[in-house]
Amino acid sequence: MLALADRLDDVNRAVGRIVQWSALAMVLLQFALVVLRYVFGLSYIFWNEAVLYLHAALFMLGAGYTFLVDAHVRVDIFYSRATPKRKAAIDCLGHVLFLTPALVLLLVYSWPSVRRSWSILEGPISVGGIPASFLLKSLIPAFCVLLLIQGLARLLRDILRLRASDP
Repeated sequence: MLALADRLDDVNRAVGRIVQWSALAMVLLQFALVVLRYVFGLSYIFWNEAVLYLHAALFMLGAGYTFLVDAHVRVDIFYSRATPKRKAAIDCLGHVLFLTPALVLLLVYSWPSVRRSWSILEGPISVGGIPASFLLKSLIPAFCVLLLIQGLARLLRDILRLRASDP
């Protein structure tokens, strides 16, 4: 189980390495847009949408990596004081009762919209924008799949942690 969890982690680790560059690209592009607008009085819808696409990619594709490195927000006030076995039990319940059903529902309900968007190769959000809204919409199922992969990896590790702590 540990080897499978490691392989699943590798998926989000690889995506995380790629997506981290979108943050740099987004900042540099936004800086260039500000300079163009306020120094030269120029504005390009295509490049403004590129910032939007990069921002969406950063957060939607980076969510699995964030989960991998345990940098996500926790709301459980009892979690920090819990024993490792109790943390693993809480996490197992969270993965099975909340994370997986929510992501499966999002995946199922977003899929028809994404499929339609691809079938017509949906165009830009704004006139003069990036003619690929279908790519932007595709981030939703990608987000779901990457988080489901990471959720499974974490669930496997939590099950191992629960088994290891049994007498």
